Amino acid sequence: MTTSNAHLQKQDQFGFAIAARLNAHSLELPHDITERLRAARARSVAARLTAPITLITQPKISLQGGVGMLHFGDEGLNLWSRLAAFFPLFALVAGLALIQNILDDSRANELAEVDSAMLSDDLPPTAYADPGFLQFLKAPLSTDRQE
Repeated sequence: MTTSNAHLQKQDQFGFAIAARLNAHSLELPHDITERLRAARARSVAARLTAPITLITQPKISLQGGVGMLHFGDEGLNLWSRLAAFFPLFALVAGLALIQNILDDSRANELAEVDSAMLSDDLPPTAYADPGFLQFLKAPLSTDRQE
């Protein structure tokens, strides 16, 4: 059951509840008021039954400038507006790809720093297994090191 059908069903139930309460107290009303209520009820039921509900639109083919165009009921949506609807999705995918590329470059630069430090320094191999070694490489070198 779709939300529109559920909404219509709730409206119908509400209408039936109101009609039941009105019918219960209609015996106490004068004749002229009951006739006006009956006429108003008939008009509202007739309006409800004749209200056009078009959920499915038929495609239309028209010629504009010698070129055939296919329309699906909504004249306001042309090809450009439909393509423009996909622009936010395209921007999101492009942004995510750019972020992934930047993160990959950043990770590759970090690994290159570790590799260059390992190849240019005379440290024992156990130093590279130390979890704080990357932080040591990132720390700025001070000129007043004590030896």
